[in-house]
Amino acid sequence: MSTESKSNPLAAVPEAEALVAADRLWIVLVGTQHPGNIGSAARALKTMGLGRLVLVAPETALNAESTALAAGADDVLDGAARFETLADAVADCRLVLGCTARSRRIALDELLPRAAAERAVTAAAGGGEVALVFGRERTGLNNDELQLCHAAVHIPANPAYSSLNLAAAVQVLAYELRLALLAATVPVEPFEPRDPPASHAQLEGLFAQLGDTLDAIDFHKGRAPESAMRKLRRLYLRADLDEREVRLLRGILSDAQRMAMLAGRR
Repeated sequence: MSTESKSNPLAAVPEAEALVAADRLWIVLVGTQHPGNIGSAARALKTMGLGRLVLVAPETALNAESTALAAGADDVLDGAARFETLADAVADCRLVLGCTARSRRIALDELLPRAAAERAVTAAAGGGEVALVFGRERTGLNNDELQLCHAAVHIPANPAYSSLNLAAAVQVLAYELRLALLAATVPVEPFEPRDPPASHAQLEGLFAQLGDTLDAIDFHKGRAPESAMRKLRRLYLRADLDEREVRLLRGILSDAQRMAMLAGRR
């Protein structure tokens, strides 16, 4: 081993291992208002070895400014997937992280960029699709969009001047993802194979049925259901459910709904 490899552990990690996980990392831009920012974001991704860009309902179509600011990252720009809603964009994801300023209205676990990148790469290396979501330039992600995220990512900018350009924020996270990818090791397969992790869409289906069931059994007893549902969402997200576990829980909820219906008839 060379002296350089001894002093820099990242140098000993094969590049091919990082590429496998990198292909499962998606950078999602929601409601982008300036097409130039999309081009700059594409450039930020390509400089860090990333190439998965997703556009959700951009306000303006890509134009010559987008291409100019991409500065050679045309393949990332041209290959960007497009969706009308964030829910559709992240439906197949195992982990969704929302990049946002601190918010007291939506109670989400908050991660610094480095911790978020490590968590994202771990999930991607385990075979799951991962989305890092960025909101609009002026207003960021709205509450409904934040509810779709498993955790929030907060860049600790200067509190006296915390206005960070969208492409700059993407560059910060892309850099941290790059470091985490280079430092990642090949995951060891468990002795007992586990069912595939539940997708975002499957979890949202569970949460919708859970809400309906709690209403059917009058769990809230006249109180607003939002607080309880937020806590239950966080509880189930921490459990990292697989597809079989989601099916089991939904079966229990179906029986609970059936019993509630029978009780109402009696």
